[in-house]
Amino acid sequence: MSTLLYRLGRAAYRHRAAFTAAWIAVLGAVIALFITVGGEFDDEFTIPGSESQAALNRLDEVSPAAAGVSAQLVFVAPDGSTVVDPQYAQAIGAAVAAAGQVEDVAAVQDPFTTQQISPDGRAALASLTYSVGPMELAGDALEQLQAAVAPAEDAGLEVEVGGGAFNTGAVTVGPTELVGVVVAVLVLVITFGSLLAAGMNLLIALVGVGIGLTALLALSGVITLSSTAPTLALMIGLAVGIDYTLFILSRHRAQLAAGMDPEESAGRATGTAGSAVVFAGLTVIIALSGLAVVNIPFLTVMGLGAAGTVLVAVLVALTLLPALLGFAGARLVPQP
Repeated sequence: MSTLLYRLGRAAYRHRAAFTAAWIAVLGAVIALFITVGGEFDDEFTIPGSESQAALNRLDEVSPAAAGVSAQLVFVAPDGSTVVDPQYAQAIGAAVAAAGQVEDVAAVQDPFTTQQISPDGRAALASLTYSVGPMELAGDALEQLQAAVAPAEDAGLEVEVGGGAFNTGAVTVGPTELVGVVVAVLVLVITFGSLLAAGMNLLIALVGVGIGLTALLALSGVITLSSTAPTLALMIGLAVGIDYTLFILSRHRAQLAAGMDPEESAGRATGTAGSAVVFAGLTVIIALSGLAVVNIPFLTVMGLGAAGTVLVAVLVALTLLPALLGFAGARLVPQP
């Protein structure tokens, strides 16, 4: 294994332009696939073979409306008043009736009929059921429901709309994750004492994540992909990408500091630290692939998607990194 990786590292160093161009071509190819055949997320989770899933499937057959997704309307009266006061009770009744006319709403339970009123009389809860699942709801379903109950707000009530119908479970990537990347850059700069080395480490990790994640998204057109699967792949892929690159790059710089030729150092770093990267990556891939054993579709896709991203991270660290080391040459020698 070490000999093979040594030869691979030296080959990537010598033919750095070809190796770099190849990875750029791969990135372009997966982006093109994502644009042309990529589909949408499906967050409707099922557990085939379970009694609960069989019951839900049967309920959907005999009573589609009862199997639909639900939502809740909460009405709160102002201080010193209650929802049973005539003006507020009338407004709530009108809002419940209007909600029943919203697209795909199968039934609405009047809080006064079901006695879903708080002990102090200030709050009332109306439950409604849609005739479709969350993925079949109209894109403006929440806005339609809010518009239907707006007259109750005009009457002085505080109205909140929520429930499972509007809880997609999607995990988004936002400023918090970007802060994590910035922290990673600072840690790498402190570790290497070099902006070039830190930037190279992060670049390799981002390329691996970009290819793995985009390829996973491209498959959404042919497989059932939940919105959590890309998030898991992103987090794990970025972590292992930085980690695996750090192994090889640290060994390379240590050997450069000892006076070794850059090309020989790239080969040896890939052959030695690269062996640890291969075995570490295989361990993570096997562990993530183990999620398929439970035979739950969304867990299987999550595990295999993250495992694929880790595989790409390993391949990028073993081939693209030595190529970039060739471009950097002796500039990566640590300062005394």
